[in-house]
Amino acid sequence: MSAAAELAVSRVAEIPARAKEEEWLVKGLWGRSAVGILGGQPKCMKTWLGLEMAVSVASGTACLDRFAVAAPGPALVFLAEDALGQVRERIEGLCRRRGRRLDALDLLVITEPVLRLDDRSCRERLENTVARHRPRLLLLDPLVRLHGLDENSSHDVSRLLGHLRELERRYGVSVVLVHHASKRRRAHPGQSLRGSSDLHAWTDTTAILTRRNEHVVLALEHRFAAAPEPLVLGLVGEGGAAPALRIVDGEAGLVRSPGDPNVLAERVLDVVREAAQPLRRGEIRAQVRVNNQRLGEVLRELEQGGRLDRGPGGWVAGRSERKRREEPRGLFATEIG
Repeated sequence: MSAAAELAVSRVAEIPARAKEEEWLVKGLWGRSAVGILGGQPKCMKTWLGLEMAVSVASGTACLDRFAVAAPGPALVFLAEDALGQVRERIEGLCRRRGRRLDALDLLVITEPVLRLDDRSCRERLENTVARHRPRLLLLDPLVRLHGLDENSSHDVSRLLGHLRELERRYGVSVVLVHHASKRRRAHPGQSLRGSSDLHAWTDTTAILTRRNEHVVLALEHRFAAAPEPLVLGLVGEGGAAPALRIVDGEAGLVRSPGDPNVLAERVLDVVREAAQPLRRGEIRAQVRVNNQRLGEVLRELEQGGRLDRGPGGWVAGRSERKRREEPRGLFATEIG
């Protein structure tokens, strides 16, 4: 057997160790040289968050004013559902808010009308583009416009995702793939992604946006790190400036800490509201992923406030919460991406 037929191997001790600072592209939000999916239901601001990440990486500024960029550099984006003029306007607004000039931003937009990942020629052209410009981040939005395959077919999906994994490994690019998610609540955010379970299995990072009445909640999970608590996001415009996606208080539009107990309380309420039957404490904990003591404190506060009731079968929405749900509620005035 010839040497050319062998696979490349290395003794494990000879593999260079990765430094801690090399783990993240955007600290706590997206891994460096990692693939993942930014998912959510329609009109949950997926495109806004994808562009926020791309502009942050290209400008070296914090994403959502909270997550520092560890490895700034070029970003490459393809938005299949947005006109080029609209793409420019969004990016221009994100630059103004950061005090950055658009012409100094190292962000490239693929201007082809169509990009098909199931077409060999398109894949080769995408790889050649990545090889030439060496972006730190590649944003592809949305998956449904990038192929004509069966998203429920494990065979089709694994082939398509395999090409993106090859790009990541060959060129060290972090891939952000925008995709739709179902409305059903799952124990892990990535399990709500529409289509084959291979989509979730493929990801190093999964970011799921879910609308909750007037809120949009971001839940993260990482293959190599603990996930932060869910964050409440909203479009905020200050002093007539272009709107920007920020971590907010859903009631008052104020910047919030991701550790704020009110954020956790809303998450617990969301889980109980959407359950078809009473939930036991362990079932709630499995979905909100918080330590048992803190969950107990939140449950007690919600019970004392009449927003949750504890019965023999578990926790259910309380009287005041049921009344709140019956009242008409508005949604965000801006319903983009």
